Amino acid sequence: MEQKTRILIVEDDMIIAANISVQLSNLGYEVMGIETRGEEAILHATANCPDIILLDINLRGNINGIEAAEQIQKLKRIPIIYLTANSDEATFTKAKATRPHAFISKPFNSLNLQRTIALVVDQIKDNDLDSIEVSENLEVLLDRIFVRHNGKMVKLLLDDILYIEADRNYSNIVTSTGNYLVSTTLKVVENEMKSHMFLRVHRSYMVNISKLDVVADNHLEINRKVIPLSKSFKEHLMKHLHTI
Repeated sequence: MEQKTRILIVEDDMIIAANISVQLSNLGYEVMGIETRGEEAILHATANCPDIILLDINLRGNINGIEAAEQIQKLKRIPIIYLTANSDEATFTKAKATRPHAFISKPFNSLNLQRTIALVVDQIKDNDLDSIEVSENLEVLLDRIFVRHNGKMVKLLLDDILYIEADRNYSNIVTSTGNYLVSTTLKVVENEMKSHMFLRVHRSYMVNISKLDVVADNHLEINRKVIPLSKSFKEHLMKHLHTI
């Protein structure tokens, strides 16, 4: 029998915390407990080592969620999903430095919670947490990415991205409204986004397979852009197309 994923909830609003606990239990996860303060969260997490921590950023008390995460990660490598009603750039930058696996913005619905946790669980299964190559210029979340552009982190919805083109040690992210050149290799982008609807189709291209207009023997078309399709990637692409 597969062992249940164990989740610690750190949330100072007990109504929200209780609601999350019920939802997680109904989804088959094991709720290890609810903590309302950063200090108690640190003690609980380091003593019991949950598989995932759902952590509110704006906790009451002397230690906020980001500070609690910093202390926990000095001792344990536990995946963190931040809960936050504050999406300003300064808060995001501080939170990102702790390398969370995801953010959930308040207010959130049950489907958003379910999908985010399922995605993180898949990441835990697929990756060695100590060997993940990351980029400071790219942060991938459930339905969006943040890229460093003109000195600040810019939000791009995944559904708006058409394709991504390699440009030496850079990646050019092409959306329906514009292009964003980031100082990150296509290999790193591929590693970060492999759980989403993006596939490598050529050594220089990744595509959003939901945006494909034409699939030919040796090329693809998205929004009138012709993209080469390598033989080595074609079989993998066709398997994915048959599942969507």
